[in-house]
Amino acid sequence: MTDQSRIRFPQFYITSPQPCPYLPGRYEKKVFTHLLGEEPVSLNNMLSQAGFRRSQNIAYRPACENCQACISVRVIVSEFDPGRSFRRILARNADLRTSLMPPVATDEQYGLLRRYLDTRHAEGGMADMSRLDYVAMVEDTTVATRLVEYRAPVESGVAAPLAAALTDTLDDGLSMVYSFYNPQEASRSLGTFMVLDHIERARALGLPYVYLGYWVDGSRKMSYKTRFGPLEALFPEGWRRLPAQMP
Repeated sequence: MTDQSRIRFPQFYITSPQPCPYLPGRYEKKVFTHLLGEEPVSLNNMLSQAGFRRSQNIAYRPACENCQACISVRVIVSEFDPGRSFRRILARNADLRTSLMPPVATDEQYGLLRRYLDTRHAEGGMADMSRLDYVAMVEDTTVATRLVEYRAPVESGVAAPLAAALTDTLDDGLSMVYSFYNPQEASRSLGTFMVLDHIERARALGLPYVYLGYWVDGSRKMSYKTRFGPLEALFPEGWRRLPAQMP
């Protein structure tokens, strides 16, 4: 195989088994490839539609033996209609100032991430993320990536960000790669608000979907995703609509 063909046709690899972060007592394996070569944006689009997720310049998806619990889900933007509780969350955060930023890591963002991880995910796989790790997460990208920052208004100066989302723009939607927020602002429901905001962003851009990553039945970490119905889920036979579960 020539070097050119390796660039044109990505190589896929399988990880060794690791403890599953979602279902206790199980092990996960992933298939992955590098988003490099001549057309990484097109490759990321194709793989995202096939259920892959992006981490830096790697696209991956679960490839576990005897388990298919991780299911890719995406919001059907044109049919999403926020219920009463969602409208309250939107109103509660109507004062936030939103900025679309280039994929450049800042000390403010990292400080926010550390507060989020230390409070909400102190035992998670990202708990030891360093400043350099965060820079790599944000800046090691060959695709259409942006950071969305959410700040409270102040009379003078600029408030520190209350929340941020690393987001990829795909041909058919927005993919929320990773989001984090100030855990002391629990009354704002910022995690939910960021998903709602991305749905409206996709609607304004004429994009049909917001990709939320994997939903795992039985995992409390992932149960929130079913609130944003109607959803489509990726099964072996293709994307299939799931029943709406409006709050």
